[in-house]
Amino acid sequence: MAAAAAAEPGVGAAPPAEEPGSGSLCAAPLRLARLPLARVKALVKADPDVSLASQEAVFVLARATELFVETIAKDAYVYAQQGKRKTLQRKDLDNAIEAIDEFAFLEGTLD
Repeated sequence: MAAAAAAEPGVGAAPPAEEPGSGSLCAAPLRLARLPLARVKALVKADPDVSLASQEAVFVLARATELFVETIAKDAYVYAQQGKRKTLQRKDLDNAIEAIDEFAFLEGTLD
């Protein structure tokens, strides 16, 4: 019986280890933001209307930027796949911006 359990993959074995960045909530990466926070803070401070920016505000801004880039890239990738390509091109971003209402504020920005 033990030999049968050992022969079947996954039975009685430990779950496979998660790869870093695989999206699992259990395996928390050491770095929560992928964008360099010092660079984001420098961009925030470049605005003359901003005098102070807390570390939490900088983190939230960096994370929101990452999520935005991920979302628009995924939506543009759909158009690249329709063209039987794996590489995003500017026309894919243009198509995503035109087709998806959430990106309406970006219309004309790539011109």
